Amino acid sequence: MTLEIWRPQREAGVLISVIIPLANGEAEPGELLAAMPDDVEIILARGGTRATSMNHAAAIAAGAYLWFVHADSGLEPAAIRALIGKLPNDRAILYFDLRFDGGLLMRLTELGVLIRSRLMRLPFGDQALCLSRHNFRALGQYDESAIHGEDHLLVRKARRKGLAVEPVGARILTSARKYRRNGWFRTTWLHLRLTVRQAMQPLG
Repeated sequence: MTLEIWRPQREAGVLISVIIPLANGEAEPGELLAAMPDDVEIILARGGTRATSMNHAAAIAAGAYLWFVHADSGLEPAAIRALIGKLPNDRAILYFDLRFDGGLLMRLTELGVLIRSRLMRLPFGDQALCLSRHNFRALGQYDESAIHGEDHLLVRKARRKGLAVEPVGARILTSARKYRRNGWFRTTWLHLRLTVRQAMQPLG
């Protein structure tokens, strides 16, 4: 596992550490990196499982808040400003609404994501979760033993600890390539089945 770190020139009092997990051989997300402001720390965590790579990055992060962003995400300046406007906030785990590239079926997926996030208070990792470094460590970090859904487990633990699950009030763009590759109905059904199964399991 390797970590690539970009720290702002003024390291004292870094507010946000952006943690981006990458698979081995995956290219750096140039557009995503270019969208980041100059005063954040950026850590690319490559190799290992998603949970282990994000935990390793979080362990050395300098920021008071950890912002976990998937490499295939797209951000506009307004979205970043919306997040910064929500901080400091030590009593919540924050998330973005999703905007998928794609057609009508992906608009239905976006509606489902909105309902799941707002009503069930269960945002997923591709919604760019952000929480304080203190709370992340207090929650026990991402569960490295989970076969899948380490993000769901973290949100559930946050709720159990009394943290609010709050929308940033902005959207993050994400790729629909998995839906195109595997089919919309099949992918949607798989996500629903796995989410329900994990939601019914007791937390450790």
